[in-house]
Amino acid sequence: MQFNDLNLMDSLLRAVRAEGYTEPTPIQVQAIPHVLAGKDLVGCAQTGTGKTAAFALPILQRLSQTPSRQRGAIRVLVLSPTRELASQIGESFSTYGRHTGLKNIVIFGGVGQQPQVDKLRRGTDILVGTPGRLLDLMQQGYVRLNTIEIFVLDEADRMLDMGFIHDVRRVIAALPTQRQTLLFSATMPPDIQDLADRILVKPVRVEVTPQATTVEKISQAVFFVEKQDKRALLEHVLADKAIRRVLVFTRTKHGANKLAQQLDRASIQAEAIHGNKSQGARERALANFKSGKTRVLVATDIAARGIDVDDVTHVINYDLPNEPESYVHRIGRTARAGASGVAYSFCDADERAYLRDIEKLIRLRVPVVAEHPYRSPLGMPTAAPANRPSPRPAAANGQHPARTAPAGEPRGDGSKPRRRRHRRRSSSAGQPQPGMGQ
Repeated sequence: MQFNDLNLMDSLLRAVRAEGYTEPTPIQVQAIPHVLAGKDLVGCAQTGTGKTAAFALPILQRLSQTPSRQRGAIRVLVLSPTRELASQIGESFSTYGRHTGLKNIVIFGGVGQQPQVDKLRRGTDILVGTPGRLLDLMQQGYVRLNTIEIFVLDEADRMLDMGFIHDVRRVIAALPTQRQTLLFSATMPPDIQDLADRILVKPVRVEVTPQATTVEKISQAVFFVEKQDKRALLEHVLADKAIRRVLVFTRTKHGANKLAQQLDRASIQAEAIHGNKSQGARERALANFKSGKTRVLVATDIAARGIDVDDVTHVINYDLPNEPESYVHRIGRTARAGASGVAYSFCDADERAYLRDIEKLIRLRVPVVAEHPYRSPLGMPTAAPANRPSPRPAAANGQHPARTAPAGEPRGDGSKPRRRRHRRRSSSAGQPQPGMGQ
């Protein structure tokens, strides 16, 4: 199918062609006709599947074909969990709507509100924002939602993860009851399903992949490592020049700052991005990462949904997330726009339960890198793996940095641990170290 087959107006098709797109993604094929028809919709789609265009294109067409009832009134509200994602949604509306004459404004916290207030006073058709800043401006009387015709709740499960669900409910309470509502989410936990049941009317459900499955083109692997050896392992992995643009995820903001500084001292260009950074610093870090000036961007989960860079070759989970859904969101930052990608995870003894939860959620066993200089004894099997070829995580240049144990087989390669490892872990000497596969 081509974009020409989706009954989109010529001005939108010209903008799409200018971006180099001819074939819509599955979520776009399924969602666009329903949104054009004015139906409520629930879209379950992984990150990187093109869902922003799946709602932006038909919304622009509907606004263009129906005159506004009130000059300067806000007709569309798009709610996003992060500043970065809000900015990217705004850019998409500007890009696809360049020939329509429709206006959009993006509002978020972390910056002064006056420039945003000035834009609001001049009027807009589409408002994209984060919950906190939107509620602030509503309370001050700068934003009224009584003219909203279409409401989009994007990354709904991330709203829940980040504790915004109560703010979302307050925003929804201020919306007109007669409206079209679109809800998009990578996963559908019970709280989000309950919210969808309350705010949508006879919605069409579009699901392009099973919930919480990972992108098929992402090659995944896990490294068992002692916590104190993680930084050395990261530097070892980053010695592979095929890892051109990599996102490294840490669990804490302090950890992100510290790791970025350590990598910089090791002559590896790195910057950190997280919620405590000013908006200007976050935008500079993201711009440097997109341009290639910065090879490594160290991020917390706050940025997992807001980084949209097509050629991220690798994602590395320096710390495994304690919520398995976050793993899906993190690794979805690679293999975007039809490309392939690689996701590595570092797992220490304290994170084994997190790995089990992740494997349960994604319904597959993540292959283990059995040979690397910092291997932890916790990855040792009690028996040697079967004699058959071992699948390996493919690097971007087709080379394989380390041999991996087959998925579903005992973890490790059956060899004895290095002597220095036993000396360093003498407290556990003589005790069994079962593999994760047992």
